[in-house]
Amino acid sequence: MRSSRQVRGRRQAWRPPARTMLAGTVVALVTAVVVAGGTPTPAGAATRHGNDVSWPQCGKAQGGYGLPMPPDSAAFVVIGLTRGLPFTANPCLASQVAWAAKRRIPAQAYAMAAFPTPAQLTVHRDTGPWTDTTRLGRLANTGYAEASSVIAGLSAAKFSPRMIWVDVEPRSNQPWPAGSRSKEAENRAVLTGLVRRLDEAGYAYGFYSNTSGWKSITGTWRAPGTPTWVTVGTRSAAEALAACTRASFSGGAAHLAQRWDSRRDYDVTCASYSATPSRPWPVSGPGDLDGNWTTDLLGRDRASGVLQLYPSAGSPRRIGSGWQAMDMVDTVGDLSGDGVPDVLAREAATGVLWLYPRSTAGRWLARRAVGPGWAGMNAVFGAGDLSGDGIPDILARQAGTGSLWLYRGTGSGTRLVGAGVRVGSGWNGFDRVLGPGDIDGDGLADLIARKTSDGTLWLYPGNGSGGWRTSRQIGSGWDVFDLLTAPGDLTGDAVPDLAAREPGTGRLWIYPGDGSGGWQGRIDRGTGWISLDILA
Repeated sequence: MRSSRQVRGRRQAWRPPARTMLAGTVVALVTAVVVAGGTPTPAGAATRHGNDVSWPQCGKAQGGYGLPMPPDSAAFVVIGLTRGLPFTANPCLASQVAWAAKRRIPAQAYAMAAFPTPAQLTVHRDTGPWTDTTRLGRLANTGYAEASSVIAGLSAAKFSPRMIWVDVEPRSNQPWPAGSRSKEAENRAVLTGLVRRLDEAGYAYGFYSNTSGWKSITGTWRAPGTPTWVTVGTRSAAEALAACTRASFSGGAAHLAQRWDSRRDYDVTCASYSATPSRPWPVSGPGDLDGNWTTDLLGRDRASGVLQLYPSAGSPRRIGSGWQAMDMVDTVGDLSGDGVPDVLAREAATGVLWLYPRSTAGRWLARRAVGPGWAGMNAVFGAGDLSGDGIPDILARQAGTGSLWLYRGTGSGTRLVGAGVRVGSGWNGFDRVLGPGDIDGDGLADLIARKTSDGTLWLYPGNGSGGWRTSRQIGSGWDVFDLLTAPGDLTGDAVPDLAAREPGTGRLWIYPGDGSGGWQGRIDRGTGWISLDILA
């Protein structure tokens, strides 16, 4: 979009997206709002044609290039909120909003995202909801501040869009780090902070990008429940329409498609488009089961079989009964490919493994069989994205042999996992194996295992392709706990943690990860957990 690039002859070269797997680089938060009498467009309506505008359409006296505004026949516009970088403002935002309102053209919005400068990180490291004890937490807070700046600009311009697209693309003047999984994880932290602030302010959000750009910035990050705005660069109008029907860069449904030339950016609506879309499920992690941007715990009451959700704050909530029929329960992330985290459970009597999807309203959807034949496993759990394709996987340990089997997630609601592949042997020496996510800060999912013989805890760093690098001990004395779980970030610093219960006291301890495979000081979550026989 022209707000993120200079006019032809003055901007850095831009290439159309490669037609490869998961798309995109440019994440644009487009806020779909109706301005002064515009009529919302229902999803699935006929294709409509519009344009996006921003500071390049400002006059030269305002620092723009004086490029033409859209024709009065435009069915909608998308107005840029920033002047190409975070913490800047489109100098003629108010006049562009007024221009659209006068012509009764429905308006959306978009904002540029970028990796913070050292000065920005210093100023904003603690201005968001994450604690600043880790680098990821500081980066997420700074992304949160980027969105706060955008929201302040909306208020000043009296612009009230309901949907904001976040534009994420490579930039030369404030570049995104690239070249390693850890850098991609840092970029994702910034973007997560940005969209969280928009969501908490009541805006729907989506991503604008292309395949190569998205991959270079975020790696294999998938957000299938979040709308996308895809760009085809200088290709034809037919190519833009075709992009509506292809898989998008992040796996989310395409709502808008864009092409551009030296004078304008041209946009078309896709079948999924709505001028007033609903807010997507937060891109907050595999353990956020109630959609409030924090990780929750699941616990089963031993006596009643009732499954309860334990939020990060507040009282537990009953979310199901009859779970005594299951002998294993775990959170698995979004295995069904709809953008909402799921729950995994094995039926004791039959050995059938079931996936329990959650709806965007936080209710259970119809359960789906992952498959029969899991009775021979003495551990089945969500492992995070071990295979490096952006989709969560399942690990299972064979009771008789101690072999560990990897079942790669497909991201499809029909065939949930692929065929099992043996990825290790000798794992019967551990009485607990967990998939915590990236515990050592290298951007790759890891395993944690407790040795039965001595209670030592071991880290198996993932290699990003379904295997592990050299293991190392990360603790001792863990045999005092009878329940261990690793649901994600329980402390709000953007780093995964462990939860452990003492059987004698019923006390639950949280062990916050430090981002490098070690622990910060443990946190007492209180007593009263003794009635549970499963914790996930």
